[in-house]
Amino acid sequence: MKHIFHTLLILVVFTACSKVPITNRKQANLMPESNLIEMSKIQYAEFLAGAKVLPDNDSRAIRVAKVGEKIKVATESFLNDKGHGKRLVGFEWEFKTVDEEIINAWCMPGGKVCVYTGLLDLVGSDDELAVVMGHEIAHAIARHGNERMSQQMVLGGVGSVLAPEDTTQVSIYQQVFMGIGTLGMLKYGRGHESESDKLGLVFMKIAGYDPNSAITFWEKMAASGGQKPPEIFSTHPSDERRIADIKEFLLTIDEYTD
Repeated sequence: MKHIFHTLLILVVFTACSKVPITNRKQANLMPESNLIEMSKIQYAEFLAGAKVLPDNDSRAIRVAKVGEKIKVATESFLNDKGHGKRLVGFEWEFKTVDEEIINAWCMPGGKVCVYTGLLDLVGSDDELAVVMGHEIAHAIARHGNERMSQQMVLGGVGSVLAPEDTTQVSIYQQVFMGIGTLGMLKYGRGHESESDKLGLVFMKIAGYDPNSAITFWEKMAASGGQKPPEIFSTHPSDERRIADIKEFLLTIDEYTD
């Protein structure tokens, strides 16, 4: 019980001093982000070792790297200009493409990005690809993975910050990060998904891509999906809710990009 109280006390302190760019939402991050970045390097390398990674000179890999690099530059420029440069500390960006017929993409803490060829077959333009990559990169910038791990630590009664090699922390990391799902490797909630939509739209627009393509992309996703659970039972917003929220945010996006 004492350990849980200690964790909750740290939670309150971190909540008061950390805000997500653009949304200004207060967030609770118990873990040093540097720990997550170090763990991500290890997990990313292990994943790539067993995956069918396309060579860098493959046209599909070149496409992913090109879009990713443009969003990276835009993201760094935005964060530095707005006084959020600390969120980039420890980032070592990588953009890899995996040859699997899965509609999926993800970004680990520290800028480790993976896109699947199944997604490339779905997106009709680089603008639509930028929608997905901007969204996944936004998860890392917003430190949503840290929040999810912090929540798991509280639920599990872990009362102190652990070293990256600690087996308990590795176990929590794998629970949060290693659940493969459609459009996202991380098990985020609806609030995180909506927040990443907003950040990702800003990043992609600054990078020179059309954020209105997010509407056509998610309409396409809605049309391609099968039977889906009601939003209340899902960790992702419903397609209808997501599209409506994106349309509303696009009315104000110039406030963040001009």
